Amino acid sequence: QKKVVLLHLGHYTFLCWSLRVCQTLKVVFSNPNMVNAGEMNGSGNLMDFLDEPFPDVGTYEDFHTIDWLREKSRDTDRHRKITSKSKESIWEFIKSLLDAWSGWVVMLLIGLLAGTLAGVIDLAVDWMTDLKEGVCLSAFWYSHEQCCWTSNETTFDDRDKCPQWQKWSELLVNQSEGASAYILNYFLYILWALCFAFLAVSLVRVFAPYACGSGIPEIKTILSGFIIRGYLGKWTLLIKTVTLVLVVSSGLSLGKEGPLVHVACCCGNFFSSLFSKYSKNEGKRREVLSAAAAAGVSVAFGAPIGGVLFSLEEVSYYFPLKTLWRSFFAALVAAFTLRSINPFGNSRLVLFYVEYHTPWYMAELFPFILLGVFGGLWGTLFIRCNIAWCRRRKTTRLGKYPVLEVIVITAITAIIAYPNPYTRRSTSELISELFNDCGALESSQLCDYINDPNMTRPVDDIPDRPAGPGVYTAMWQLALALVFKIVITIFTFGMKIPSGLFIPSMAVGAMAGRMVGIGVEQLAYHHHDWIIFRNWCRPGADCVTPGLYAMVGAAACLGGVTRMTVSLVVIMFELTGGLEYIVPLMAAAVTSKWVADAFGKEGIYEAHIHLNGYPFLDVKDEFTHRTLATDVMRPRRGEAPLSVLTQDSMTVEDVETLIKETDYNGFPVVVSKDSERLIGFAQRRELILAIKNARQRQDGVVSNSIVYFTEDPPELPPNSPHPLKLRRILNLSPFTVTDHTPMETVVDIFRKLGLRQCLVTRSGRLLGIITKKDVLRHMAQMANQDPESIMFN
Repeated sequence: QKKVVLLHLGHYTFLCWSLRVCQTLKVVFSNPNMVNAGEMNGSGNLMDFLDEPFPDVGTYEDFHTIDWLREKSRDTDRHRKITSKSKESIWEFIKSLLDAWSGWVVMLLIGLLAGTLAGVIDLAVDWMTDLKEGVCLSAFWYSHEQCCWTSNETTFDDRDKCPQWQKWSELLVNQSEGASAYILNYFLYILWALCFAFLAVSLVRVFAPYACGSGIPEIKTILSGFIIRGYLGKWTLLIKTVTLVLVVSSGLSLGKEGPLVHVACCCGNFFSSLFSKYSKNEGKRREVLSAAAAAGVSVAFGAPIGGVLFSLEEVSYYFPLKTLWRSFFAALVAAFTLRSINPFGNSRLVLFYVEYHTPWYMAELFPFILLGVFGGLWGTLFIRCNIAWCRRRKTTRLGKYPVLEVIVITAITAIIAYPNPYTRRSTSELISELFNDCGALESSQLCDYINDPNMTRPVDDIPDRPAGPGVYTAMWQLALALVFKIVITIFTFGMKIPSGLFIPSMAVGAMAGRMVGIGVEQLAYHHHDWIIFRNWCRPGADCVTPGLYAMVGAAACLGGVTRMTVSLVVIMFELTGGLEYIVPLMAAAVTSKWVADAFGKEGIYEAHIHLNGYPFLDVKDEFTHRTLATDVMRPRRGEAPLSVLTQDSMTVEDVETLIKETDYNGFPVVVSKDSERLIGFAQRRELILAIKNARQRQDGVVSNSIVYFTEDPPELPPNSPHPLKLRRILNLSPFTVTDHTPMETVVDIFRKLGLRQCLVTRSGRLLGIITKKDVLRHMAQMANQDPESIMFN
């Protein structure tokens, strides 16, 4: 369930919203002294702005959480002002139309740029991957496949060989066979891989440190309201696009799909900055980023609908209905743009589009479920091992040498990968071969079956046949490749380079699935009289499709790592065109999630969020402990009293001293320190900006000027300096709960309203404060985890 900023919480007896909330979208109190949160049945303005607001008001510092309620309120005020002005003149009416359509324009631009970048990345990866093995003499910018397409001397039997394409050994020493040619090609393969990886990690380290990793954990955190300045910047976009091509081409066990979500969100952030509607409102900006994430998955997998569901299920925190429509539009434009570029030359959006011609049978559900179990176990193993390795990287000297780590992992990967044809090729090509059904024209080792010379069946209906020597060779090569991929991916994901996890996880599952599929196929062929095969697999029939098992295994392993379900199934059938095989995919995805959840609820992205200490309050987490707000609030027993501001008795110097001596994000405002009756809440950043602005623009404001937050100035003795009114930055309706409110309720309120902090009162008297960090640390403590791992608020 996605967070909705203003949600009716009728099942809590202490909380009762007025109908005016739906109209004004502001939480307000009828009494400015705010007796408690259980009596919020008045209305008023959240902020009392002056006619000339000072610059930077309402902005946030880096590594802080936004105030969703205030952002929503500001957008409502802006929209109300535009609507009222639109009736004044034709020009204002046109401006209101432009404002209404600006969201769709942003979606169009995001889709166009994301689709274009994805197409360029696909073309560049295809060329640079082949560059490790050889070069096209007629046009060096052609990949191996493109080079032989353009050749007039290419035959069907030798369609991968043509005079225009030469391996490095042929070009340098004029030898294509033999030990010396093999060693030279081997050496140059490793050298190219090291060059690509070194260039990538150097660019990331020097120009854009935020361009490393998958990006999805940080995107999830940003969409929940956290500020990470520069993470979606223009430099990050440029460097991540370039280095993504380099690291995928280097042959490392990583994919480009996750980083493409980051690239698309960078596009969304860039275009948001061009429209004040989004650039000045962090809440509205996050609606655009949610749609951009959908466009990223759309171009990564060629799955527009799956992209929308991925954004909804996996990354978005606040996903209103209009964002759903706009996400769909952005994903559509992105997919159309990528289709127009046609990077794979097959009129498809993805490299491994397949079509199967054999239905699946109920008896096959058992091996499909077994693949689901394997996917769940693989997901659990990967998450635990990868997090342990990443934690070691953060806490030891290993983290000080990111370039050396990348070089060592790349060298190990290239040295081990080259001798095995299934690890030498790009992972996307490997998955494509594993997914393919064996037709009469296939030349892969996986299709080396013993054919019946008297067979006169149609091409698309080849019966099950006994496996030939090529299949058995491929089986043990796949087994070695599977072990290698499982181990090397653990150490590769999380290095200081762009690294996606979708494709390596799918490759692990596809290899396991293909081997299981071949096993079931041979079992059905040699033992067709068994009771489980007798009803559906007669001699000479095409019963089992090994490629389908590979597809199901890929879905199971990806689901085990990410814990996706609905969006995963939709992505897989859009990816492969296998609409008929939704039930096997669903069975495998659900089984993998159940098995993985039995060992731990966290997916890989949530685990990395917790590892980095980001303040992410997951809507999937359950809090069932019987603690109260008074157990979590600060100050606790034995701690110093809460730092507060008084409404009309502190000087500018007192406020500046309080700000200097503390690092709190804001301060409650009370009537006096004796009564501690709550008036409102003032943000630290806005206090600093307001005082600085007043000293520059308002005459008579000095260090001993009285600061007041009331409508009318206090009575001052004669010759007193000019007082400073700061009511305009005061939040008159901070959210409050009583000290006996259950923490289960408090956690739910923080989730659904996106609060930064919540004040604790008793009969209107301020007792303490609960911040988002306090909530997360309390949840970690209750789960027997380290509460100090939560580093940001």
